[in-house]
Amino acid sequence: MDICKDILSRMDAKLNKSFKDFLIESLMLYVIIPHKINFLQLGRYSDSCEQRFRQNFTKDFNWAEFNSILSKEILTGQRKAIAVDPSFITKSGKKTPYIGRFWSGCNAKAMRGLEILGVGLIDADMNECVSFYTVQTPDSNTLHTAKWTLVDWYLFALEKEKEILLNQSKHVVADAWFAKSTFVDGLDRLGFHLISRFRDDANLMYITMAERSGKKGRPKKFDGKIDFKNLDFTRFDKIEMNLEDQFYTAIVHSKALNKAVRIVIRKTKKVKSHKIYFSTDTALSGKDIVELYRTRFQIEFCFRHAKGYTGLCNSQSRNIKRLNFNFNASLATVNLAKAYAIRYNKPFSMVSIKTMMHNAFLLQRFIALSGIRPNKDLNDKLVKELIEFAAIAA
Repeated sequence: MDICKDILSRMDAKLNKSFKDFLIESLMLYVIIPHKINFLQLGRYSDSCEQRFRQNFTKDFNWAEFNSILSKEILTGQRKAIAVDPSFITKSGKKTPYIGRFWSGCNAKAMRGLEILGVGLIDADMNECVSFYTVQTPDSNTLHTAKWTLVDWYLFALEKEKEILLNQSKHVVADAWFAKSTFVDGLDRLGFHLISRFRDDANLMYITMAERSGKKGRPKKFDGKIDFKNLDFTRFDKIEMNLEDQFYTAIVHSKALNKAVRIVIRKTKKVKSHKIYFSTDTALSGKDIVELYRTRFQIEFCFRHAKGYTGLCNSQSRNIKRLNFNFNASLATVNLAKAYAIRYNKPFSMVSIKTMMHNAFLLQRFIALSGIRPNKDLNDKLVKELIEFAAIAA
């Protein structure tokens, strides 16, 4: 609760006391409630009725600013980047806004439900991620009616909070699906560089190192296509990394993106295969490209914690504003749990933190209903033992 109050007091947006109290209470309940989190459960565990939560969940709140301030307590490294990743949300029914068929990575197929685009900040030095905000993806029919593509929508989601994101990093890390010219060009207009991965048979060209001959005609730009089975090692620099595989980097021309990029080729010894990482920022080192891309997966853990412990998929609302509030509150609660673990020197575990918060809530409830005022000095050790019962030891 103290962490949440500190963050709200440092925000530029002016919030009235009523909404601040509601927000703090809601985020606390997201940690306390042990099972499904919906309006009925929020009303049961609160002194307020569920109608209060239904009404306030329709209000706007700048989650990006809230989480960007919170990230300063969690991410203390130097090498940071913006991570973007879509996530499938299970949802049934016919009246939910934007319900349709979206790709589910867990099931490796398209399924009926919802999709959110998560935007977070990753720290390669700490191997950690803080979720900033989420935006619900419209279904294919809605996008077709608006004459938008999925890439257009993802770029719009980033443009919404462009100023906050650029203050954190100019690099956006995304998986291989985003390695498209339309997405790269859109990021370039917004002021970002992309770190991603090419397909294994990408069409890449060596940039010529020959001097201009002075003859008539267009100067030679490229020295041929890269053969990944027979690399010209005179054009690549080897990267020393604490991994078994071999890494080589060079600046080459991407035919698909129509621009120069820095690539890192990862050659595996056991399987004799390769992976191609790249960045549109050619000044970025090959080591940073690999480590930032590997850290991108931390945003998946944010989704996993939110789905398993803070009710990311539990909302039964059919109102788009309430759904959006639930998605962002769920992921913000995971961030607060990380900040709590750091501030109070606890091991980060959502199971452990939810157990302690639930135990503290029950203990406070028992004391309040009994009408007894226990002596804090005498019972401090006992109270601590009860709160930390079944939690992971530090």
